[in-house]
Amino acid sequence: MNDSFGDFNATQTAPAGAASNQKGEGIVPLFIKQIVDAPEGNIELFGMQFGMACLVAIVRNVETSSTKITYTLEDHSGRIDAHYWLEEGDALKAPEVMLNNYVKVYGTTRSQAGQKSLMVFKLLPVLDPNEVCTHLLEALNARYKAEDYQNKGGSSAMVPDFTASQSTAIVNGLDPKQQAVFQAIKSNMSEEGINRKELKAKFSHISDSELTNILDFMISEGHIYSSIDADHFICTM
Repeated sequence: MNDSFGDFNATQTAPAGAASNQKGEGIVPLFIKQIVDAPEGNIELFGMQFGMACLVAIVRNVETSSTKITYTLEDHSGRIDAHYWLEEGDALKAPEVMLNNYVKVYGTTRSQAGQKSLMVFKLLPVLDPNEVCTHLLEALNARYKAEDYQNKGGSSAMVPDFTASQSTAIVNGLDPKQQAVFQAIKSNMSEEGINRKELKAKFSHISDSELTNILDFMISEGHIYSSIDADHFICTM
């Protein structure tokens, strides 16, 4: 396996003081090496902080304990352990994956004893091989757009969102209103996601408080995620 991948190593480290105290938002498609080489505890590109990373990788090993499932993930750039934490009686809800098959993973990073790992937010089997190529292109696109954004003087507090492509899977467990809102968010193709005002205009029959409850529920369940601010939403699948 190649230990280097272009100049990602040199470009992921933020300039001194740049966005180091910013709370990241949004999802960025990355390669494993970019996560491993990033500053401790951060998911970033060119000093821009993100809340979550998206990987597409092969499952090389699975270890299950009473509290978590640890997946060893590998792509062309490296390996990383990803931990899916289990609640009591939650083992049957664990993602169904097979060894040596591709998965798409959304998660945050953690460092322990100098070792990077991924805390799994959502893990989905990759059923279409085109998703592997698509992720490769999205990760490259994110890297060059982040560099261009920084070179043009973009603020690290208001970063572009580089969300990975969305799955067409129907989300189970949502009632009709929740499903309708989810589909509206999913169908929006803009980089920043759909604005809360747009959702209110689309669903005038839903009160502001009910819409907020629907959005909060879907965020807590991992179906959607806020992007550039708390009023823009994107899907995680």
